[in-house]
Amino acid sequence: MSTAIVVGGGPNGLAAAARMARAGLDVTVIEASETVGGGARSSEYLAPGLLHDHCSAVHPMALASPFFKDLNLPGLEWCAPEIDCAHPLDDGSAGAFAKSFDTTDELLGADGRRWRQMFRSMGNRFDELFTDISQPVVRVPHHPLMLTNFGVRALPPATVLARAWKSPKAKALWGGVAAHAFWRLDRPLTSAVGVTLTAAAHAHGWVVAKGGTQRIVDALVADIVAHGGQIETSTRVTSLGDLPPHDVLMLDVVPSAAAGILGDRLPSRVARAYRSFTHGPGAFKVDFAVEGGIPWISEEPRSAGTVHLGGSFDEIVAIEREVVDGMMPTRPFVLVGQQYLADPSRSAGDIHPVWAYAHVPHGYTGDATEAIVAQIERFAPGFRDRVVGTAVRSTTEMSKYNENFVGGDIIGGAGSPLQTVFRPRVSTNPYATGIPGVYLCSSSTPPGAGAHGMCGANAADRAIAWLG
Repeated sequence: MSTAIVVGGGPNGLAAAARMARAGLDVTVIEASETVGGGARSSEYLAPGLLHDHCSAVHPMALASPFFKDLNLPGLEWCAPEIDCAHPLDDGSAGAFAKSFDTTDELLGADGRRWRQMFRSMGNRFDELFTDISQPVVRVPHHPLMLTNFGVRALPPATVLARAWKSPKAKALWGGVAAHAFWRLDRPLTSAVGVTLTAAAHAHGWVVAKGGTQRIVDALVADIVAHGGQIETSTRVTSLGDLPPHDVLMLDVVPSAAAGILGDRLPSRVARAYRSFTHGPGAFKVDFAVEGGIPWISEEPRSAGTVHLGGSFDEIVAIEREVVDGMMPTRPFVLVGQQYLADPSRSAGDIHPVWAYAHVPHGYTGDATEAIVAQIERFAPGFRDRVVGTAVRSTTEMSKYNENFVGGDIIGGAGSPLQTVFRPRVSTNPYATGIPGVYLCSSSTPPGAGAHGMCGANAADRAIAWLG
């Protein structure tokens, strides 16, 4: 029996382990922290009975993921809110979309038809589309016409695609989704993330895992163990010498950490690429315990699982430019998660868990807590008075909580055009390290961030094929 070691027990490391264990390999996952899960953990750390996701919370690609479809994990249940995403404006209006295009038409008014025209074909066949875009770019696609249709929308800057809509609320709604790229929205390919997330919403909704994102991790661990795998925690790996003999090594770490572990074994061209890999802006996270929920002015955010706060489209563009340029905005772009609307079991009576983070410069050392509260207050006056508990995780604390979150970068690398297409390096097999049997499987590889498991599954498939 071939042996495989997975260094790093985040969702991609666990996905790689599950794939290989099911293929008959003897798998051991080695994690430096006391628990596995990486950014996909949940707990009642703020108040008893109040369940917060630590980082990854909403999972637009989960139901389309070929990996999760193949595993069909028992006990993993998905919940969807009434409205997937809302974006309030200062005049009291709000842009919003739901899984249903008919509902979205009603929410966006005259721009609903244009929204439908932009995303309908991709939303209706998103599972097929995701089989292509969840793989490396340099390959023969399964659905070339659909991928071309996606590319026409994904290649331009988000500022160009925004011209498709006329109303301020539709433009702002698009800008908030596109801002998930964590990059300047006036640069090429910054539409790619927004188009993907929106098409996914109209296919399956922006779902959450019932009982918290931790349930994804628990289900993966159970599957690994059921197929003979082992999990070791509180064990740090700094070099190949720390590892027992193995046939395959999977690294669920960022490229710089992989370079450190592999040392002189790493080919010089790969070492240069890994060490020059760049990380993007950071996330400054604040969890709130809120009595009665957030008192939004506009109606749409009251039913939305995700709320984007950044004002108008032009304001979002300016904010993201400042953050990428290393400046902390007075009013940062803030993402608010109200997962309890889809999964009421996360609340404790009338006290609800509210998940929020702001986009801040890479390695930001200041305190963005008040800026986040002020942005919520801007669209929900009285919010501050309802808060009965908070927990803060700065960019520094983010990188301590999960060492892959370098400088607070939670998406595994800067969303620059080059790294959007080729991550972590230009290669037909971006998972390969150049050392036979050693693969990178973190979110720094295609298709990037998210608890969809495809980075780990793709890398594991290459490893299994290499073993023959």
